[in-house]
Amino acid sequence: MRPARLVATAAAGLTAAVTAVALTASPASAAPNDPLYAAQYGPQQVHAEQAWATSTGAGAVIAVVDSGVDLGHEDLAGKLVPGATFVDCDPSCGNGDWKGPDGVGQPDDAHGTHVSGIAAAATGNGIGIAGVARDAKVMPVKVLEEGSGSYEDIAHGVRWAADHGADVINMSLGGLQGTQVLSLTGLDSTLQDAIRYAKDEGVAVVAAAGNDSVPLCNSPGFDEGVLCVVSTDSRELRSAFSSGPVRPDLNTVSAPGGSLVPVCGEDIVSTVPAGTSSSGAACGYGDDYDEYAGTSMATPHVAGVAALLAAQGRSVDEIYSALTSTARTPGLGLRGVFTPTYGYGIVDAAAAVAAP
Repeated sequence: MRPARLVATAAAGLTAAVTAVALTASPASAAPNDPLYAAQYGPQQVHAEQAWATSTGAGAVIAVVDSGVDLGHEDLAGKLVPGATFVDCDPSCGNGDWKGPDGVGQPDDAHGTHVSGIAAAATGNGIGIAGVARDAKVMPVKVLEEGSGSYEDIAHGVRWAADHGADVINMSLGGLQGTQVLSLTGLDSTLQDAIRYAKDEGVAVVAAAGNDSVPLCNSPGFDEGVLCVVSTDSRELRSAFSSGPVRPDLNTVSAPGGSLVPVCGEDIVSTVPAGTSSSGAACGYGDDYDEYAGTSMATPHVAGVAALLAAQGRSVDEIYSALTSTARTPGLGLRGVFTPTYGYGIVDAAAAVAAP
């Protein structure tokens, strides 16, 4: 019997009314030529550009287990590997397109396209944005419809991704607070079992902490085998909406996810299905790019860095170790030290790819 379809939801679904503000930042001299790169503080906060001389993610695949992807998006179409859909299927059908089996694109289902762009949008192509893992591929796995889905569908998507070549799985989704008890007590281990399976198959699993402003990572960010991600804003402060880094093994880091302050440039700009942008006109992004905020946006920054490490041939445990040991705590000069605000700190791609 299928669980109710309200168990897990996209962890970001956070938007803010946006005030038009001129984007005056200029790209750094070595920056890619993507025109919106100057508006992206995420790759810069995690030092992605400095890491690309060592690893660009070439050969790595990031499975975005989410609401599907606009397969024809100008900044993603050339970056995709075959995907699958696990919504209204038994158990799978389709190709991971955001519109799903009914062919209708719902506003909440723009989420997976946004997440995918952050992780690995085409970079240096003179279009749109740059991805953290500039040469990695994206595997679209649709497990959510209208922003929600079941643990059973999500588990099917995780297993499918692990069996079809994913090196990293990004889950920018989470259950309601309190659902951590399901996996802790074994009342419902469907998704936890799938995560263990993926990790045993050599896949790094990265999941959002949640947007509930509580100390705990939400499930699946709370689950064994996952690296949980909390959110920071453009000033490297913990985002006010972000859930915290506490989980049984403390395996948590931070990354940029926005602030919800209603001003252009405060949140995370990325790809959305063609023509669906709400802030594009006000902020000068165009109709195919938009700003969202949430731990959903923080998570693919980390998944992108994980792909840079996977492309170096590192194992899952080595990826987690490199990410946590080199992460930095803002203002304190600490690396790889757990705090109740940032976990082990903001991921640092340049330091991680250079780590032994």
